[in-house]
Amino acid sequence: MEPPALTVSAAVREHLRKLCLHEFPCGTGSWNKSRFLPQTYRAWRELIPREEDAVGPGEETVDALLGLVCSPHSPWALLEGSSAEDRFLRELAIQNPLMLKDSFFYTYFRSLRVVDKQVSLVDSDLLKFVKLEELVLSANQIKEIDTTNLPPTLKVLELYGNKMTSMECLCTRPPPRLQHLGLGHNKLLGPLESLYVTSDYWPNLISLDLSFNDLTDLQGMVSGLRTLRRLRLLVLQGNPLALVPCYRGFIIDGLSGLCVLDDITVAPSEKHLFRGLSHSGDLLAHEARLVVTVGHVRGVLDSSVLDPEPGPQGPFITYSYYVTYEFVEDEEGEGDEYGRVLAEIVKPPPSTEQLGEDIPKEPIKEAEDSVGSGLASQSQSRELEESGASAPLPRPMDSAEELAKLRPCLDPRLWPSPGTVLFSTVRKPWSDVIPCNYEMQHVLKDLVRLKAFLLSGTTVTIVEEKILSWPAVPPSPNSPSAAKKEKGEKDKKGKEKDKKGKDGKDKAGKGEKEPAKEQKGSKKKKELRKDLRQDPPVLRVLGSGLVDLEPLLSGEPFVSTVCNFGVVRTLETDRLTLYRDSKKNKSEKAKNEIRKSLVLVYESDYRPDPLTVEIQIQLIQGHSTEEALRRLVP
Repeated sequence: MEPPALTVSAAVREHLRKLCLHEFPCGTGSWNKSRFLPQTYRAWRELIPREEDAVGPGEETVDALLGLVCSPHSPWALLEGSSAEDRFLRELAIQNPLMLKDSFFYTYFRSLRVVDKQVSLVDSDLLKFVKLEELVLSANQIKEIDTTNLPPTLKVLELYGNKMTSMECLCTRPPPRLQHLGLGHNKLLGPLESLYVTSDYWPNLISLDLSFNDLTDLQGMVSGLRTLRRLRLLVLQGNPLALVPCYRGFIIDGLSGLCVLDDITVAPSEKHLFRGLSHSGDLLAHEARLVVTVGHVRGVLDSSVLDPEPGPQGPFITYSYYVTYEFVEDEEGEGDEYGRVLAEIVKPPPSTEQLGEDIPKEPIKEAEDSVGSGLASQSQSRELEESGASAPLPRPMDSAEELAKLRPCLDPRLWPSPGTVLFSTVRKPWSDVIPCNYEMQHVLKDLVRLKAFLLSGTTVTIVEEKILSWPAVPPSPNSPSAAKKEKGEKDKKGKEKDKKGKDGKDKAGKGEKEPAKEQKGSKKKKELRKDLRQDPPVLRVLGSGLVDLEPLLSGEPFVSTVCNFGVVRTLETDRLTLYRDSKKNKSEKAKNEIRKSLVLVYESDYRPDPLTVEIQIQLIQGHSTEEALRRLVP
């Protein structure tokens, strides 16, 4: 059974009770009884306390009692954040407590603030406050309001942070003098909401705040707001409709009397820039465009320096690095439209679908174990290197049981969140600074879904991909498949030889030269690569973190940040990397630079660079009528 709904008047009564207006040091009692003895019949009837220079024994003076409620160190002091009305009532309860009756309260209050009190019902007792001009009911549980219970004297009504899904209930009999209406951070949704923001219901409205709802119909909203002749301040940021490129210009041109939009003063230059834009509403594209840019990655650990030198039987190990981020799924064909985009959607490899039973039930624990085992293998390779011994080479794995060990255990951070797609930059080899040079434009038509995504943010991850390559195992010469293959290769070579001889004669007759033969080294290298077989890639998350995108909903044009995932390199790995580079580089200038770096590394105060990645998400907006019109056509 649900608890009874808490009403506004009940919350006001509870608030007055907590002020302790009838208890020490307020009200009447042994601490001030002599002040309220009847002096004359008229004075007693008019509730005027006696003015006496001396107080009775055991009583307190008015100044002493006021000091108890005004001093911040007093146990009777008001709580921090109390309103001026609360302070006045406490002082009045000391100076003239006989005035504090219900009739006084109903005529005294011109402003009521009932914030975060779990109120869900506006009851008829509110009509007793005959002089009420401001009513603040923010952060409660209100879904609907019966406007017949609102005092007609209201000029300000705030309902921020409630659960209202429509303004329709407010239009039954709205307060005729209302000048400000605040409905931000509710759940207003649907194109019909534009029907309830007209002068038929709010003829005197000067300020309207509908921020952070789910309003999507920009054209309809402007058509309704255009009838509010006195409207000067409007807040619509945080709504899906504010994400379209021409949002600000369309409103400024459509509402000529507007002075402030989204807490930013409308400048005369803006009115000039966006002149005529509101007449192009038929071309309005209900879509948002965002550009994601990934810059440089720094502080990546060069894992190759910890691997042993490959022997003739392998494994030959290659590393590559890339950055992934989550985003709402784009429309089909977006990649074709923007061919310059260097993006690819990261999907699980085909083999993982068959390996569902091999994925652990506790991937996070296994990931921690794998990190621990990786550190152990690093220390083992260092010991082998220091002792001069070579690490034992793994033998080729042919059995299904051994191959299963190479299957990647997918980190949960490599999977996208529900409703999103994982995008990645192009894989790059290791370097001290890895330039991603990535740019991707996302076009979204589901603006409500995009708003929900921006509120939750995107996860940015730096991934290391490790691929082991092995020499292909040649088939047995006695097997029939090998014999067929050998015969087929002989026939193919014979045909190629005849064709080559014929082509040579034809070219000789025509005076043409034969193409130059490939170098012997490159041919061998090509054959080597052709004969290698690769294991499934082993993915390792180097760093992952959440990027806050809510500023894009609050009016910011872009979010630019450097994600810092902490230090993953060590002093030892940096020394090994610099030592390897000194052996590879032959130029004297490069060697001098490496020597300087080695000197810095061996200093006691050396600290490796943290793992960072530069990322920027920009919301495309039109800055003039011409630019906006170019973006209006979908």
